Amino acid sequence: MDNWTQTLGTGPLLGIAAAAIALILVLIIKFRVHALLTMVLVSLITAIATGLPMGSIVNDVLIKSFGGTLGNVAILVGLGAMLGRLVETSGGAQSLADALVRMFGEKRAPFALGIASLIFGFPIFFDAGLVVMLPIVFATARRMKAPVLAYGLSSIGAFSVMHVFLPPHPGPIAAGEFYGAGVGQVLLLGLPLAVITWYVSGYLLGQFLSKRIHVPVPDLLSGGAQDNDQPKQPAKAGTVIGIMLIPMLLIFMNTGLATLISEKVVSADETWVQTLRMIGSTPIALLISVLVAMYVLGRKRGEQASALEKTIDGALAPVCSVILITGAGGMFGGVLRASGIGKALADSMADMGIPVLLGCFLVALVLRVAQGSATVALTTAAALMAPAVAAAGYSDWQLACVVLATAAGSVFASHVNDSGFWLVGRLLNMDVPTTLKTWTVNQALIAIVGFALSALAFSIL
Repeated sequence: MDNWTQTLGTGPLLGIAAAAIALILVLIIKFRVHALLTMVLVSLITAIATGLPMGSIVNDVLIKSFGGTLGNVAILVGLGAMLGRLVETSGGAQSLADALVRMFGEKRAPFALGIASLIFGFPIFFDAGLVVMLPIVFATARRMKAPVLAYGLSSIGAFSVMHVFLPPHPGPIAAGEFYGAGVGQVLLLGLPLAVITWYVSGYLLGQFLSKRIHVPVPDLLSGGAQDNDQPKQPAKAGTVIGIMLIPMLLIFMNTGLATLISEKVVSADETWVQTLRMIGSTPIALLISVLVAMYVLGRKRGEQASALEKTIDGALAPVCSVILITGAGGMFGGVLRASGIGKALADSMADMGIPVLLGCFLVALVLRVAQGSATVALTTAAALMAPAVAAAGYSDWQLACVVLATAAGSVFASHVNDSGFWLVGRLLNMDVPTTLKTWTVNQALIAIVGFALSALAFSIL
């Protein structure tokens, strides 16, 4: 590979890139081929089509790129899933929601449920969060004798923005890896961005649509039968919040020390600085949080070691597919970089005058609308745009803005080719037109508001 030189021009390379993306969409949408198989197959075909040396394709490009991506993503997603599962099975979700409803009052119950979902959505994936929180949402709406949309959209929208914008969720972690953005910067910028975006696209939109679209509380997951599954002594709301704050505070500490080092306030060679930065690194911060959660939410509450092991093991199976697809996206990105397609794309975008930030958003948006999966859209867009972003020479904070802008595009306008569309529609017992008028609008608004805020931050930083 070191002595190999690309002989194809910009036109053929961009044509191969367009054909590769089209093939990904056709295989996933029309032929229903699994995303992992699709990404591996298209990566191989693209590498051959661009003339990469046959002896180097498998080990030097495909496997190396796949493993490099998983090195960071797999451990973060796995630990995040463990933490979320421990909080879920301890009854912490219901305790947190009940406490917030009492704090804010029943009239502001949609707002309270949204806040609970924002907190609970930090470590827990979107699908799991819905299943845990919707019984509480339905029970609250029944108690208020009101339609469910204002309550449901506030909660569901909160889980969506957390899943899209914030680590340890796989999409922003993968995009940060491709762009070279720090997790701490993405968290610091992503948290206020996610909250503001939720307030507009989840809470306010839910209030607006609930006055125009009547969605009765469904019998599915209505809450009554679910209470029997709650532990006899559920974790307290304050305990859950405290545990969820641990990784955020540790990661923020690491980011703060990095800033002090760059400003020459402290020296990076100091042992205490290196130690604190190691503790504040994302994998170690999540590891510490999981260990604390195992003790506080498990052993301290009387859970047996075997039950805890089963709980944690059960958290890993659902995320394996996401982790592997993310790694395959990294493989595709490696082919694009090695073959020179990434540089050709960056050069062509510069010639067209499209700003890189807008280009990242638009590429992710097109992929999302075309094939449905936000994770695939974000991962593929980041892989495609990584060379252009690297060539632009952005600061660490601007790179975090690029991650958030790409993430915003990856969530745009969920519709019938997205599993989340059907999940939300079925859980709220809505038909397809109603789901399009509510959930799809919510996702489009998240994309628009999220991109506007990330572009604003990008222009300031």
